[in-house]
Amino acid sequence: MNLVSIRVITGDVARLVDFYERATGLRAAWATEDFAELRTPSGTLAIGSTRTVPLFAPGSAHPADNRSVIIEFLVDDVDAVHRNLTGFVGEFVKEPTTMPWGNRALLFRDPDGNLVNFFTPVTPAAVEKFAGVAG
Repeated sequence: MNLVSIRVITGDVARLVDFYERATGLRAAWATEDFAELRTPSGTLAIGSTRTVPLFAPGSAHPADNRSVIIEFLVDDVDAVHRNLTGFVGEFVKEPTTMPWGNRALLFRDPDGNLVNFFTPVTPAAVEKFAGVAG
């Protein structure tokens, strides 16, 4: 089994796609006006409109209603990313900080309030754990 993607449901696909394109430097692949994907070598962030929810099950997902999931991106230099996002991201939840598990992490919210973590492994154990994963 492989985790292929995480899908975020939003009331404004274009706004959320624009945000993630700017924050990550990735270009989205649009399937329709209601669905786009930002693909990385190890997984995909899919962004779908509320209009797609009934295709799965009516009422099964709600936009801007997440308080339990953190969307994480491995980056080469989290401090450089922080400098690049300053002035673009309204408020950082956590400035770059080295976490107890060895990653230097930056935490902020996307326009729908979803938590986003950009991180860089910095300890030998964390670097080894993510060796071979594109950052």
